[in-house]
Amino acid sequence: MRTRPAARAGQYAALLAYLSFLAFPFLWLVSVAFKPARELGSLHPTWIPEHPTLANFRQAFDEQPLLHAAVNSLLAAVGAAVVAVVVATPTAYVMARRRTRLTRAVSGWVVVSQAFPFVLVIIPLFLVLKNLRLIDSLPGLVLVYVVWALPFALWMLVGHVRAVPVELEEAAAIDGAGRLRTLVSVTAPLLAPGIAVTGLFAFVTAWNEFFFALVLLKSARQQTLPVVLTHFIGAEGVADLGPLAAAASLATLPSLVVFAIVQRRITGGVLAGAVKS
Repeated sequence: MRTRPAARAGQYAALLAYLSFLAFPFLWLVSVAFKPARELGSLHPTWIPEHPTLANFRQAFDEQPLLHAAVNSLLAAVGAAVVAVVVATPTAYVMARRRTRLTRAVSGWVVVSQAFPFVLVIIPLFLVLKNLRLIDSLPGLVLVYVVWALPFALWMLVGHVRAVPVELEEAAAIDGAGRLRTLVSVTAPLLAPGIAVTGLFAFVTAWNEFFFALVLLKSARQQTLPVVLTHFIGAEGVADLGPLAAAASLATLPSLVVFAIVQRRITGGVLAGAVKS
């Protein structure tokens, strides 16, 4: 049965409204970033700056070490994504292919771990990192991000592994391929989209994370970009709105660029992970 034109128009209208709802905060953020101080204090704000300026961007870079903080965020996010994928991929394969009490227990842990809020785990994490002498260090922050990303990474990759027909591996074994050769030549290429999607989500989560970085990083040299953004808010809670919007818009760009580049792979990978053989 074909969709009626009115129903299809309604679907497109709903999709457009949803996209507008998602895009509104970012577009307003960019608009504020280019507005001079006089327009920011106007009682009748406009969407498009009447006198656009780059002064907010210059002030943001002059007041805070944004580039250094961005490098810290990049190192932490890339490190967390790589380690999480390396650890989660073989674990997810075993969980998907071997249904034992242990794998069921791990699956239960994956579900239960998502129910714990940040506040409940920060004190034990702080004590563990203190004993390991990893407080106020990027390796310690990466370790925390890996632990926090592992449940989601396992959940994603288990679905992708189950979407790979086991008959392909059995056929490779019949043809004389060993276990390692089968995994490398048959299974790994089929899991590549899922691994890319999982690593991407781990990267974005670590890039945007604020609470752990705020608690675990003390020195200004180690702080990540989300923490440095809070420095644009004064002691009395008054925000330096122009520079804050400029810095926040720049901090948002990496995630948007990465998603735009791998958009097709994300869609295909997520759908493949949702299919179970």
